[in-house]
This record gives sequence, C-alpha cells and structure tokens, in this order.
Amino acid sequence: MTKWVKVCKTNELNDGQLLSFDYDDKKIMLAKVQGKIFATDRTCTHEEADLSTGILSEQGVTCPLHFSIFNLENGNPENLPAEKPLETFNIKTNENEIYVEVP
Repeated sequence: MTKWVKVCKTNELNDGQLLSFDYDDKKIMLAKVQGKIFATDRTCTHEEADLSTGILSEQGVTCPLHFSIFNLENGNPENLPAEKPLETFNIKTNENEIYVEVP
C-alpha cells in the first residue's frame, strides 16, 4: 500500500537544489532540475553515500564518494562504479505543496 507524503512547499525547493527527508525506513531526496521535480532514494547503491550531499546537474546527481552519476528520471546509473539503479518515486504538486508517493 502506498501513501502520498507532503514534503514541502513548491517555493521551498529551488532549481538546482537537493532536499532530503526520511519517511519510515526510507531515505528520500527531491531534486529540481530545469523546473522539473524528481524523487529518488538518496543512498548510493554502490557504497551507501548520501546523494543529497552530491552534485546536481542536468545529467543527474553525482555521488560525492565515487562520482557515479544517477539519472533522476529512472534511477539508472550512468557510469561505474555504481551498477544498480536507485528507487524512484512518483511526485505530485497540489496547492503549492509537493507530495511523494511512498510504498
């Protein structure tokens, strides 16, 4: 069963920004790139680094530890050493608030 979780107001997430939050046992981050908002797991699948401290670009988010880049749309790693994709989450905005669908 999934639940829509309110994370923040739309004006609290600026373009080029990463925002982390926890829900139950999930460690999730929001990313805003060129006006589009994404939600993914924030733990690197290679060495468990916190991706919310990584570098955000048009290509995705770069892990601060070993520099793997993850595609924010599908979670896939774009280069080694990471090989496993990140979990991605649906998002919606409603009345200037951002919600993430969490299983």
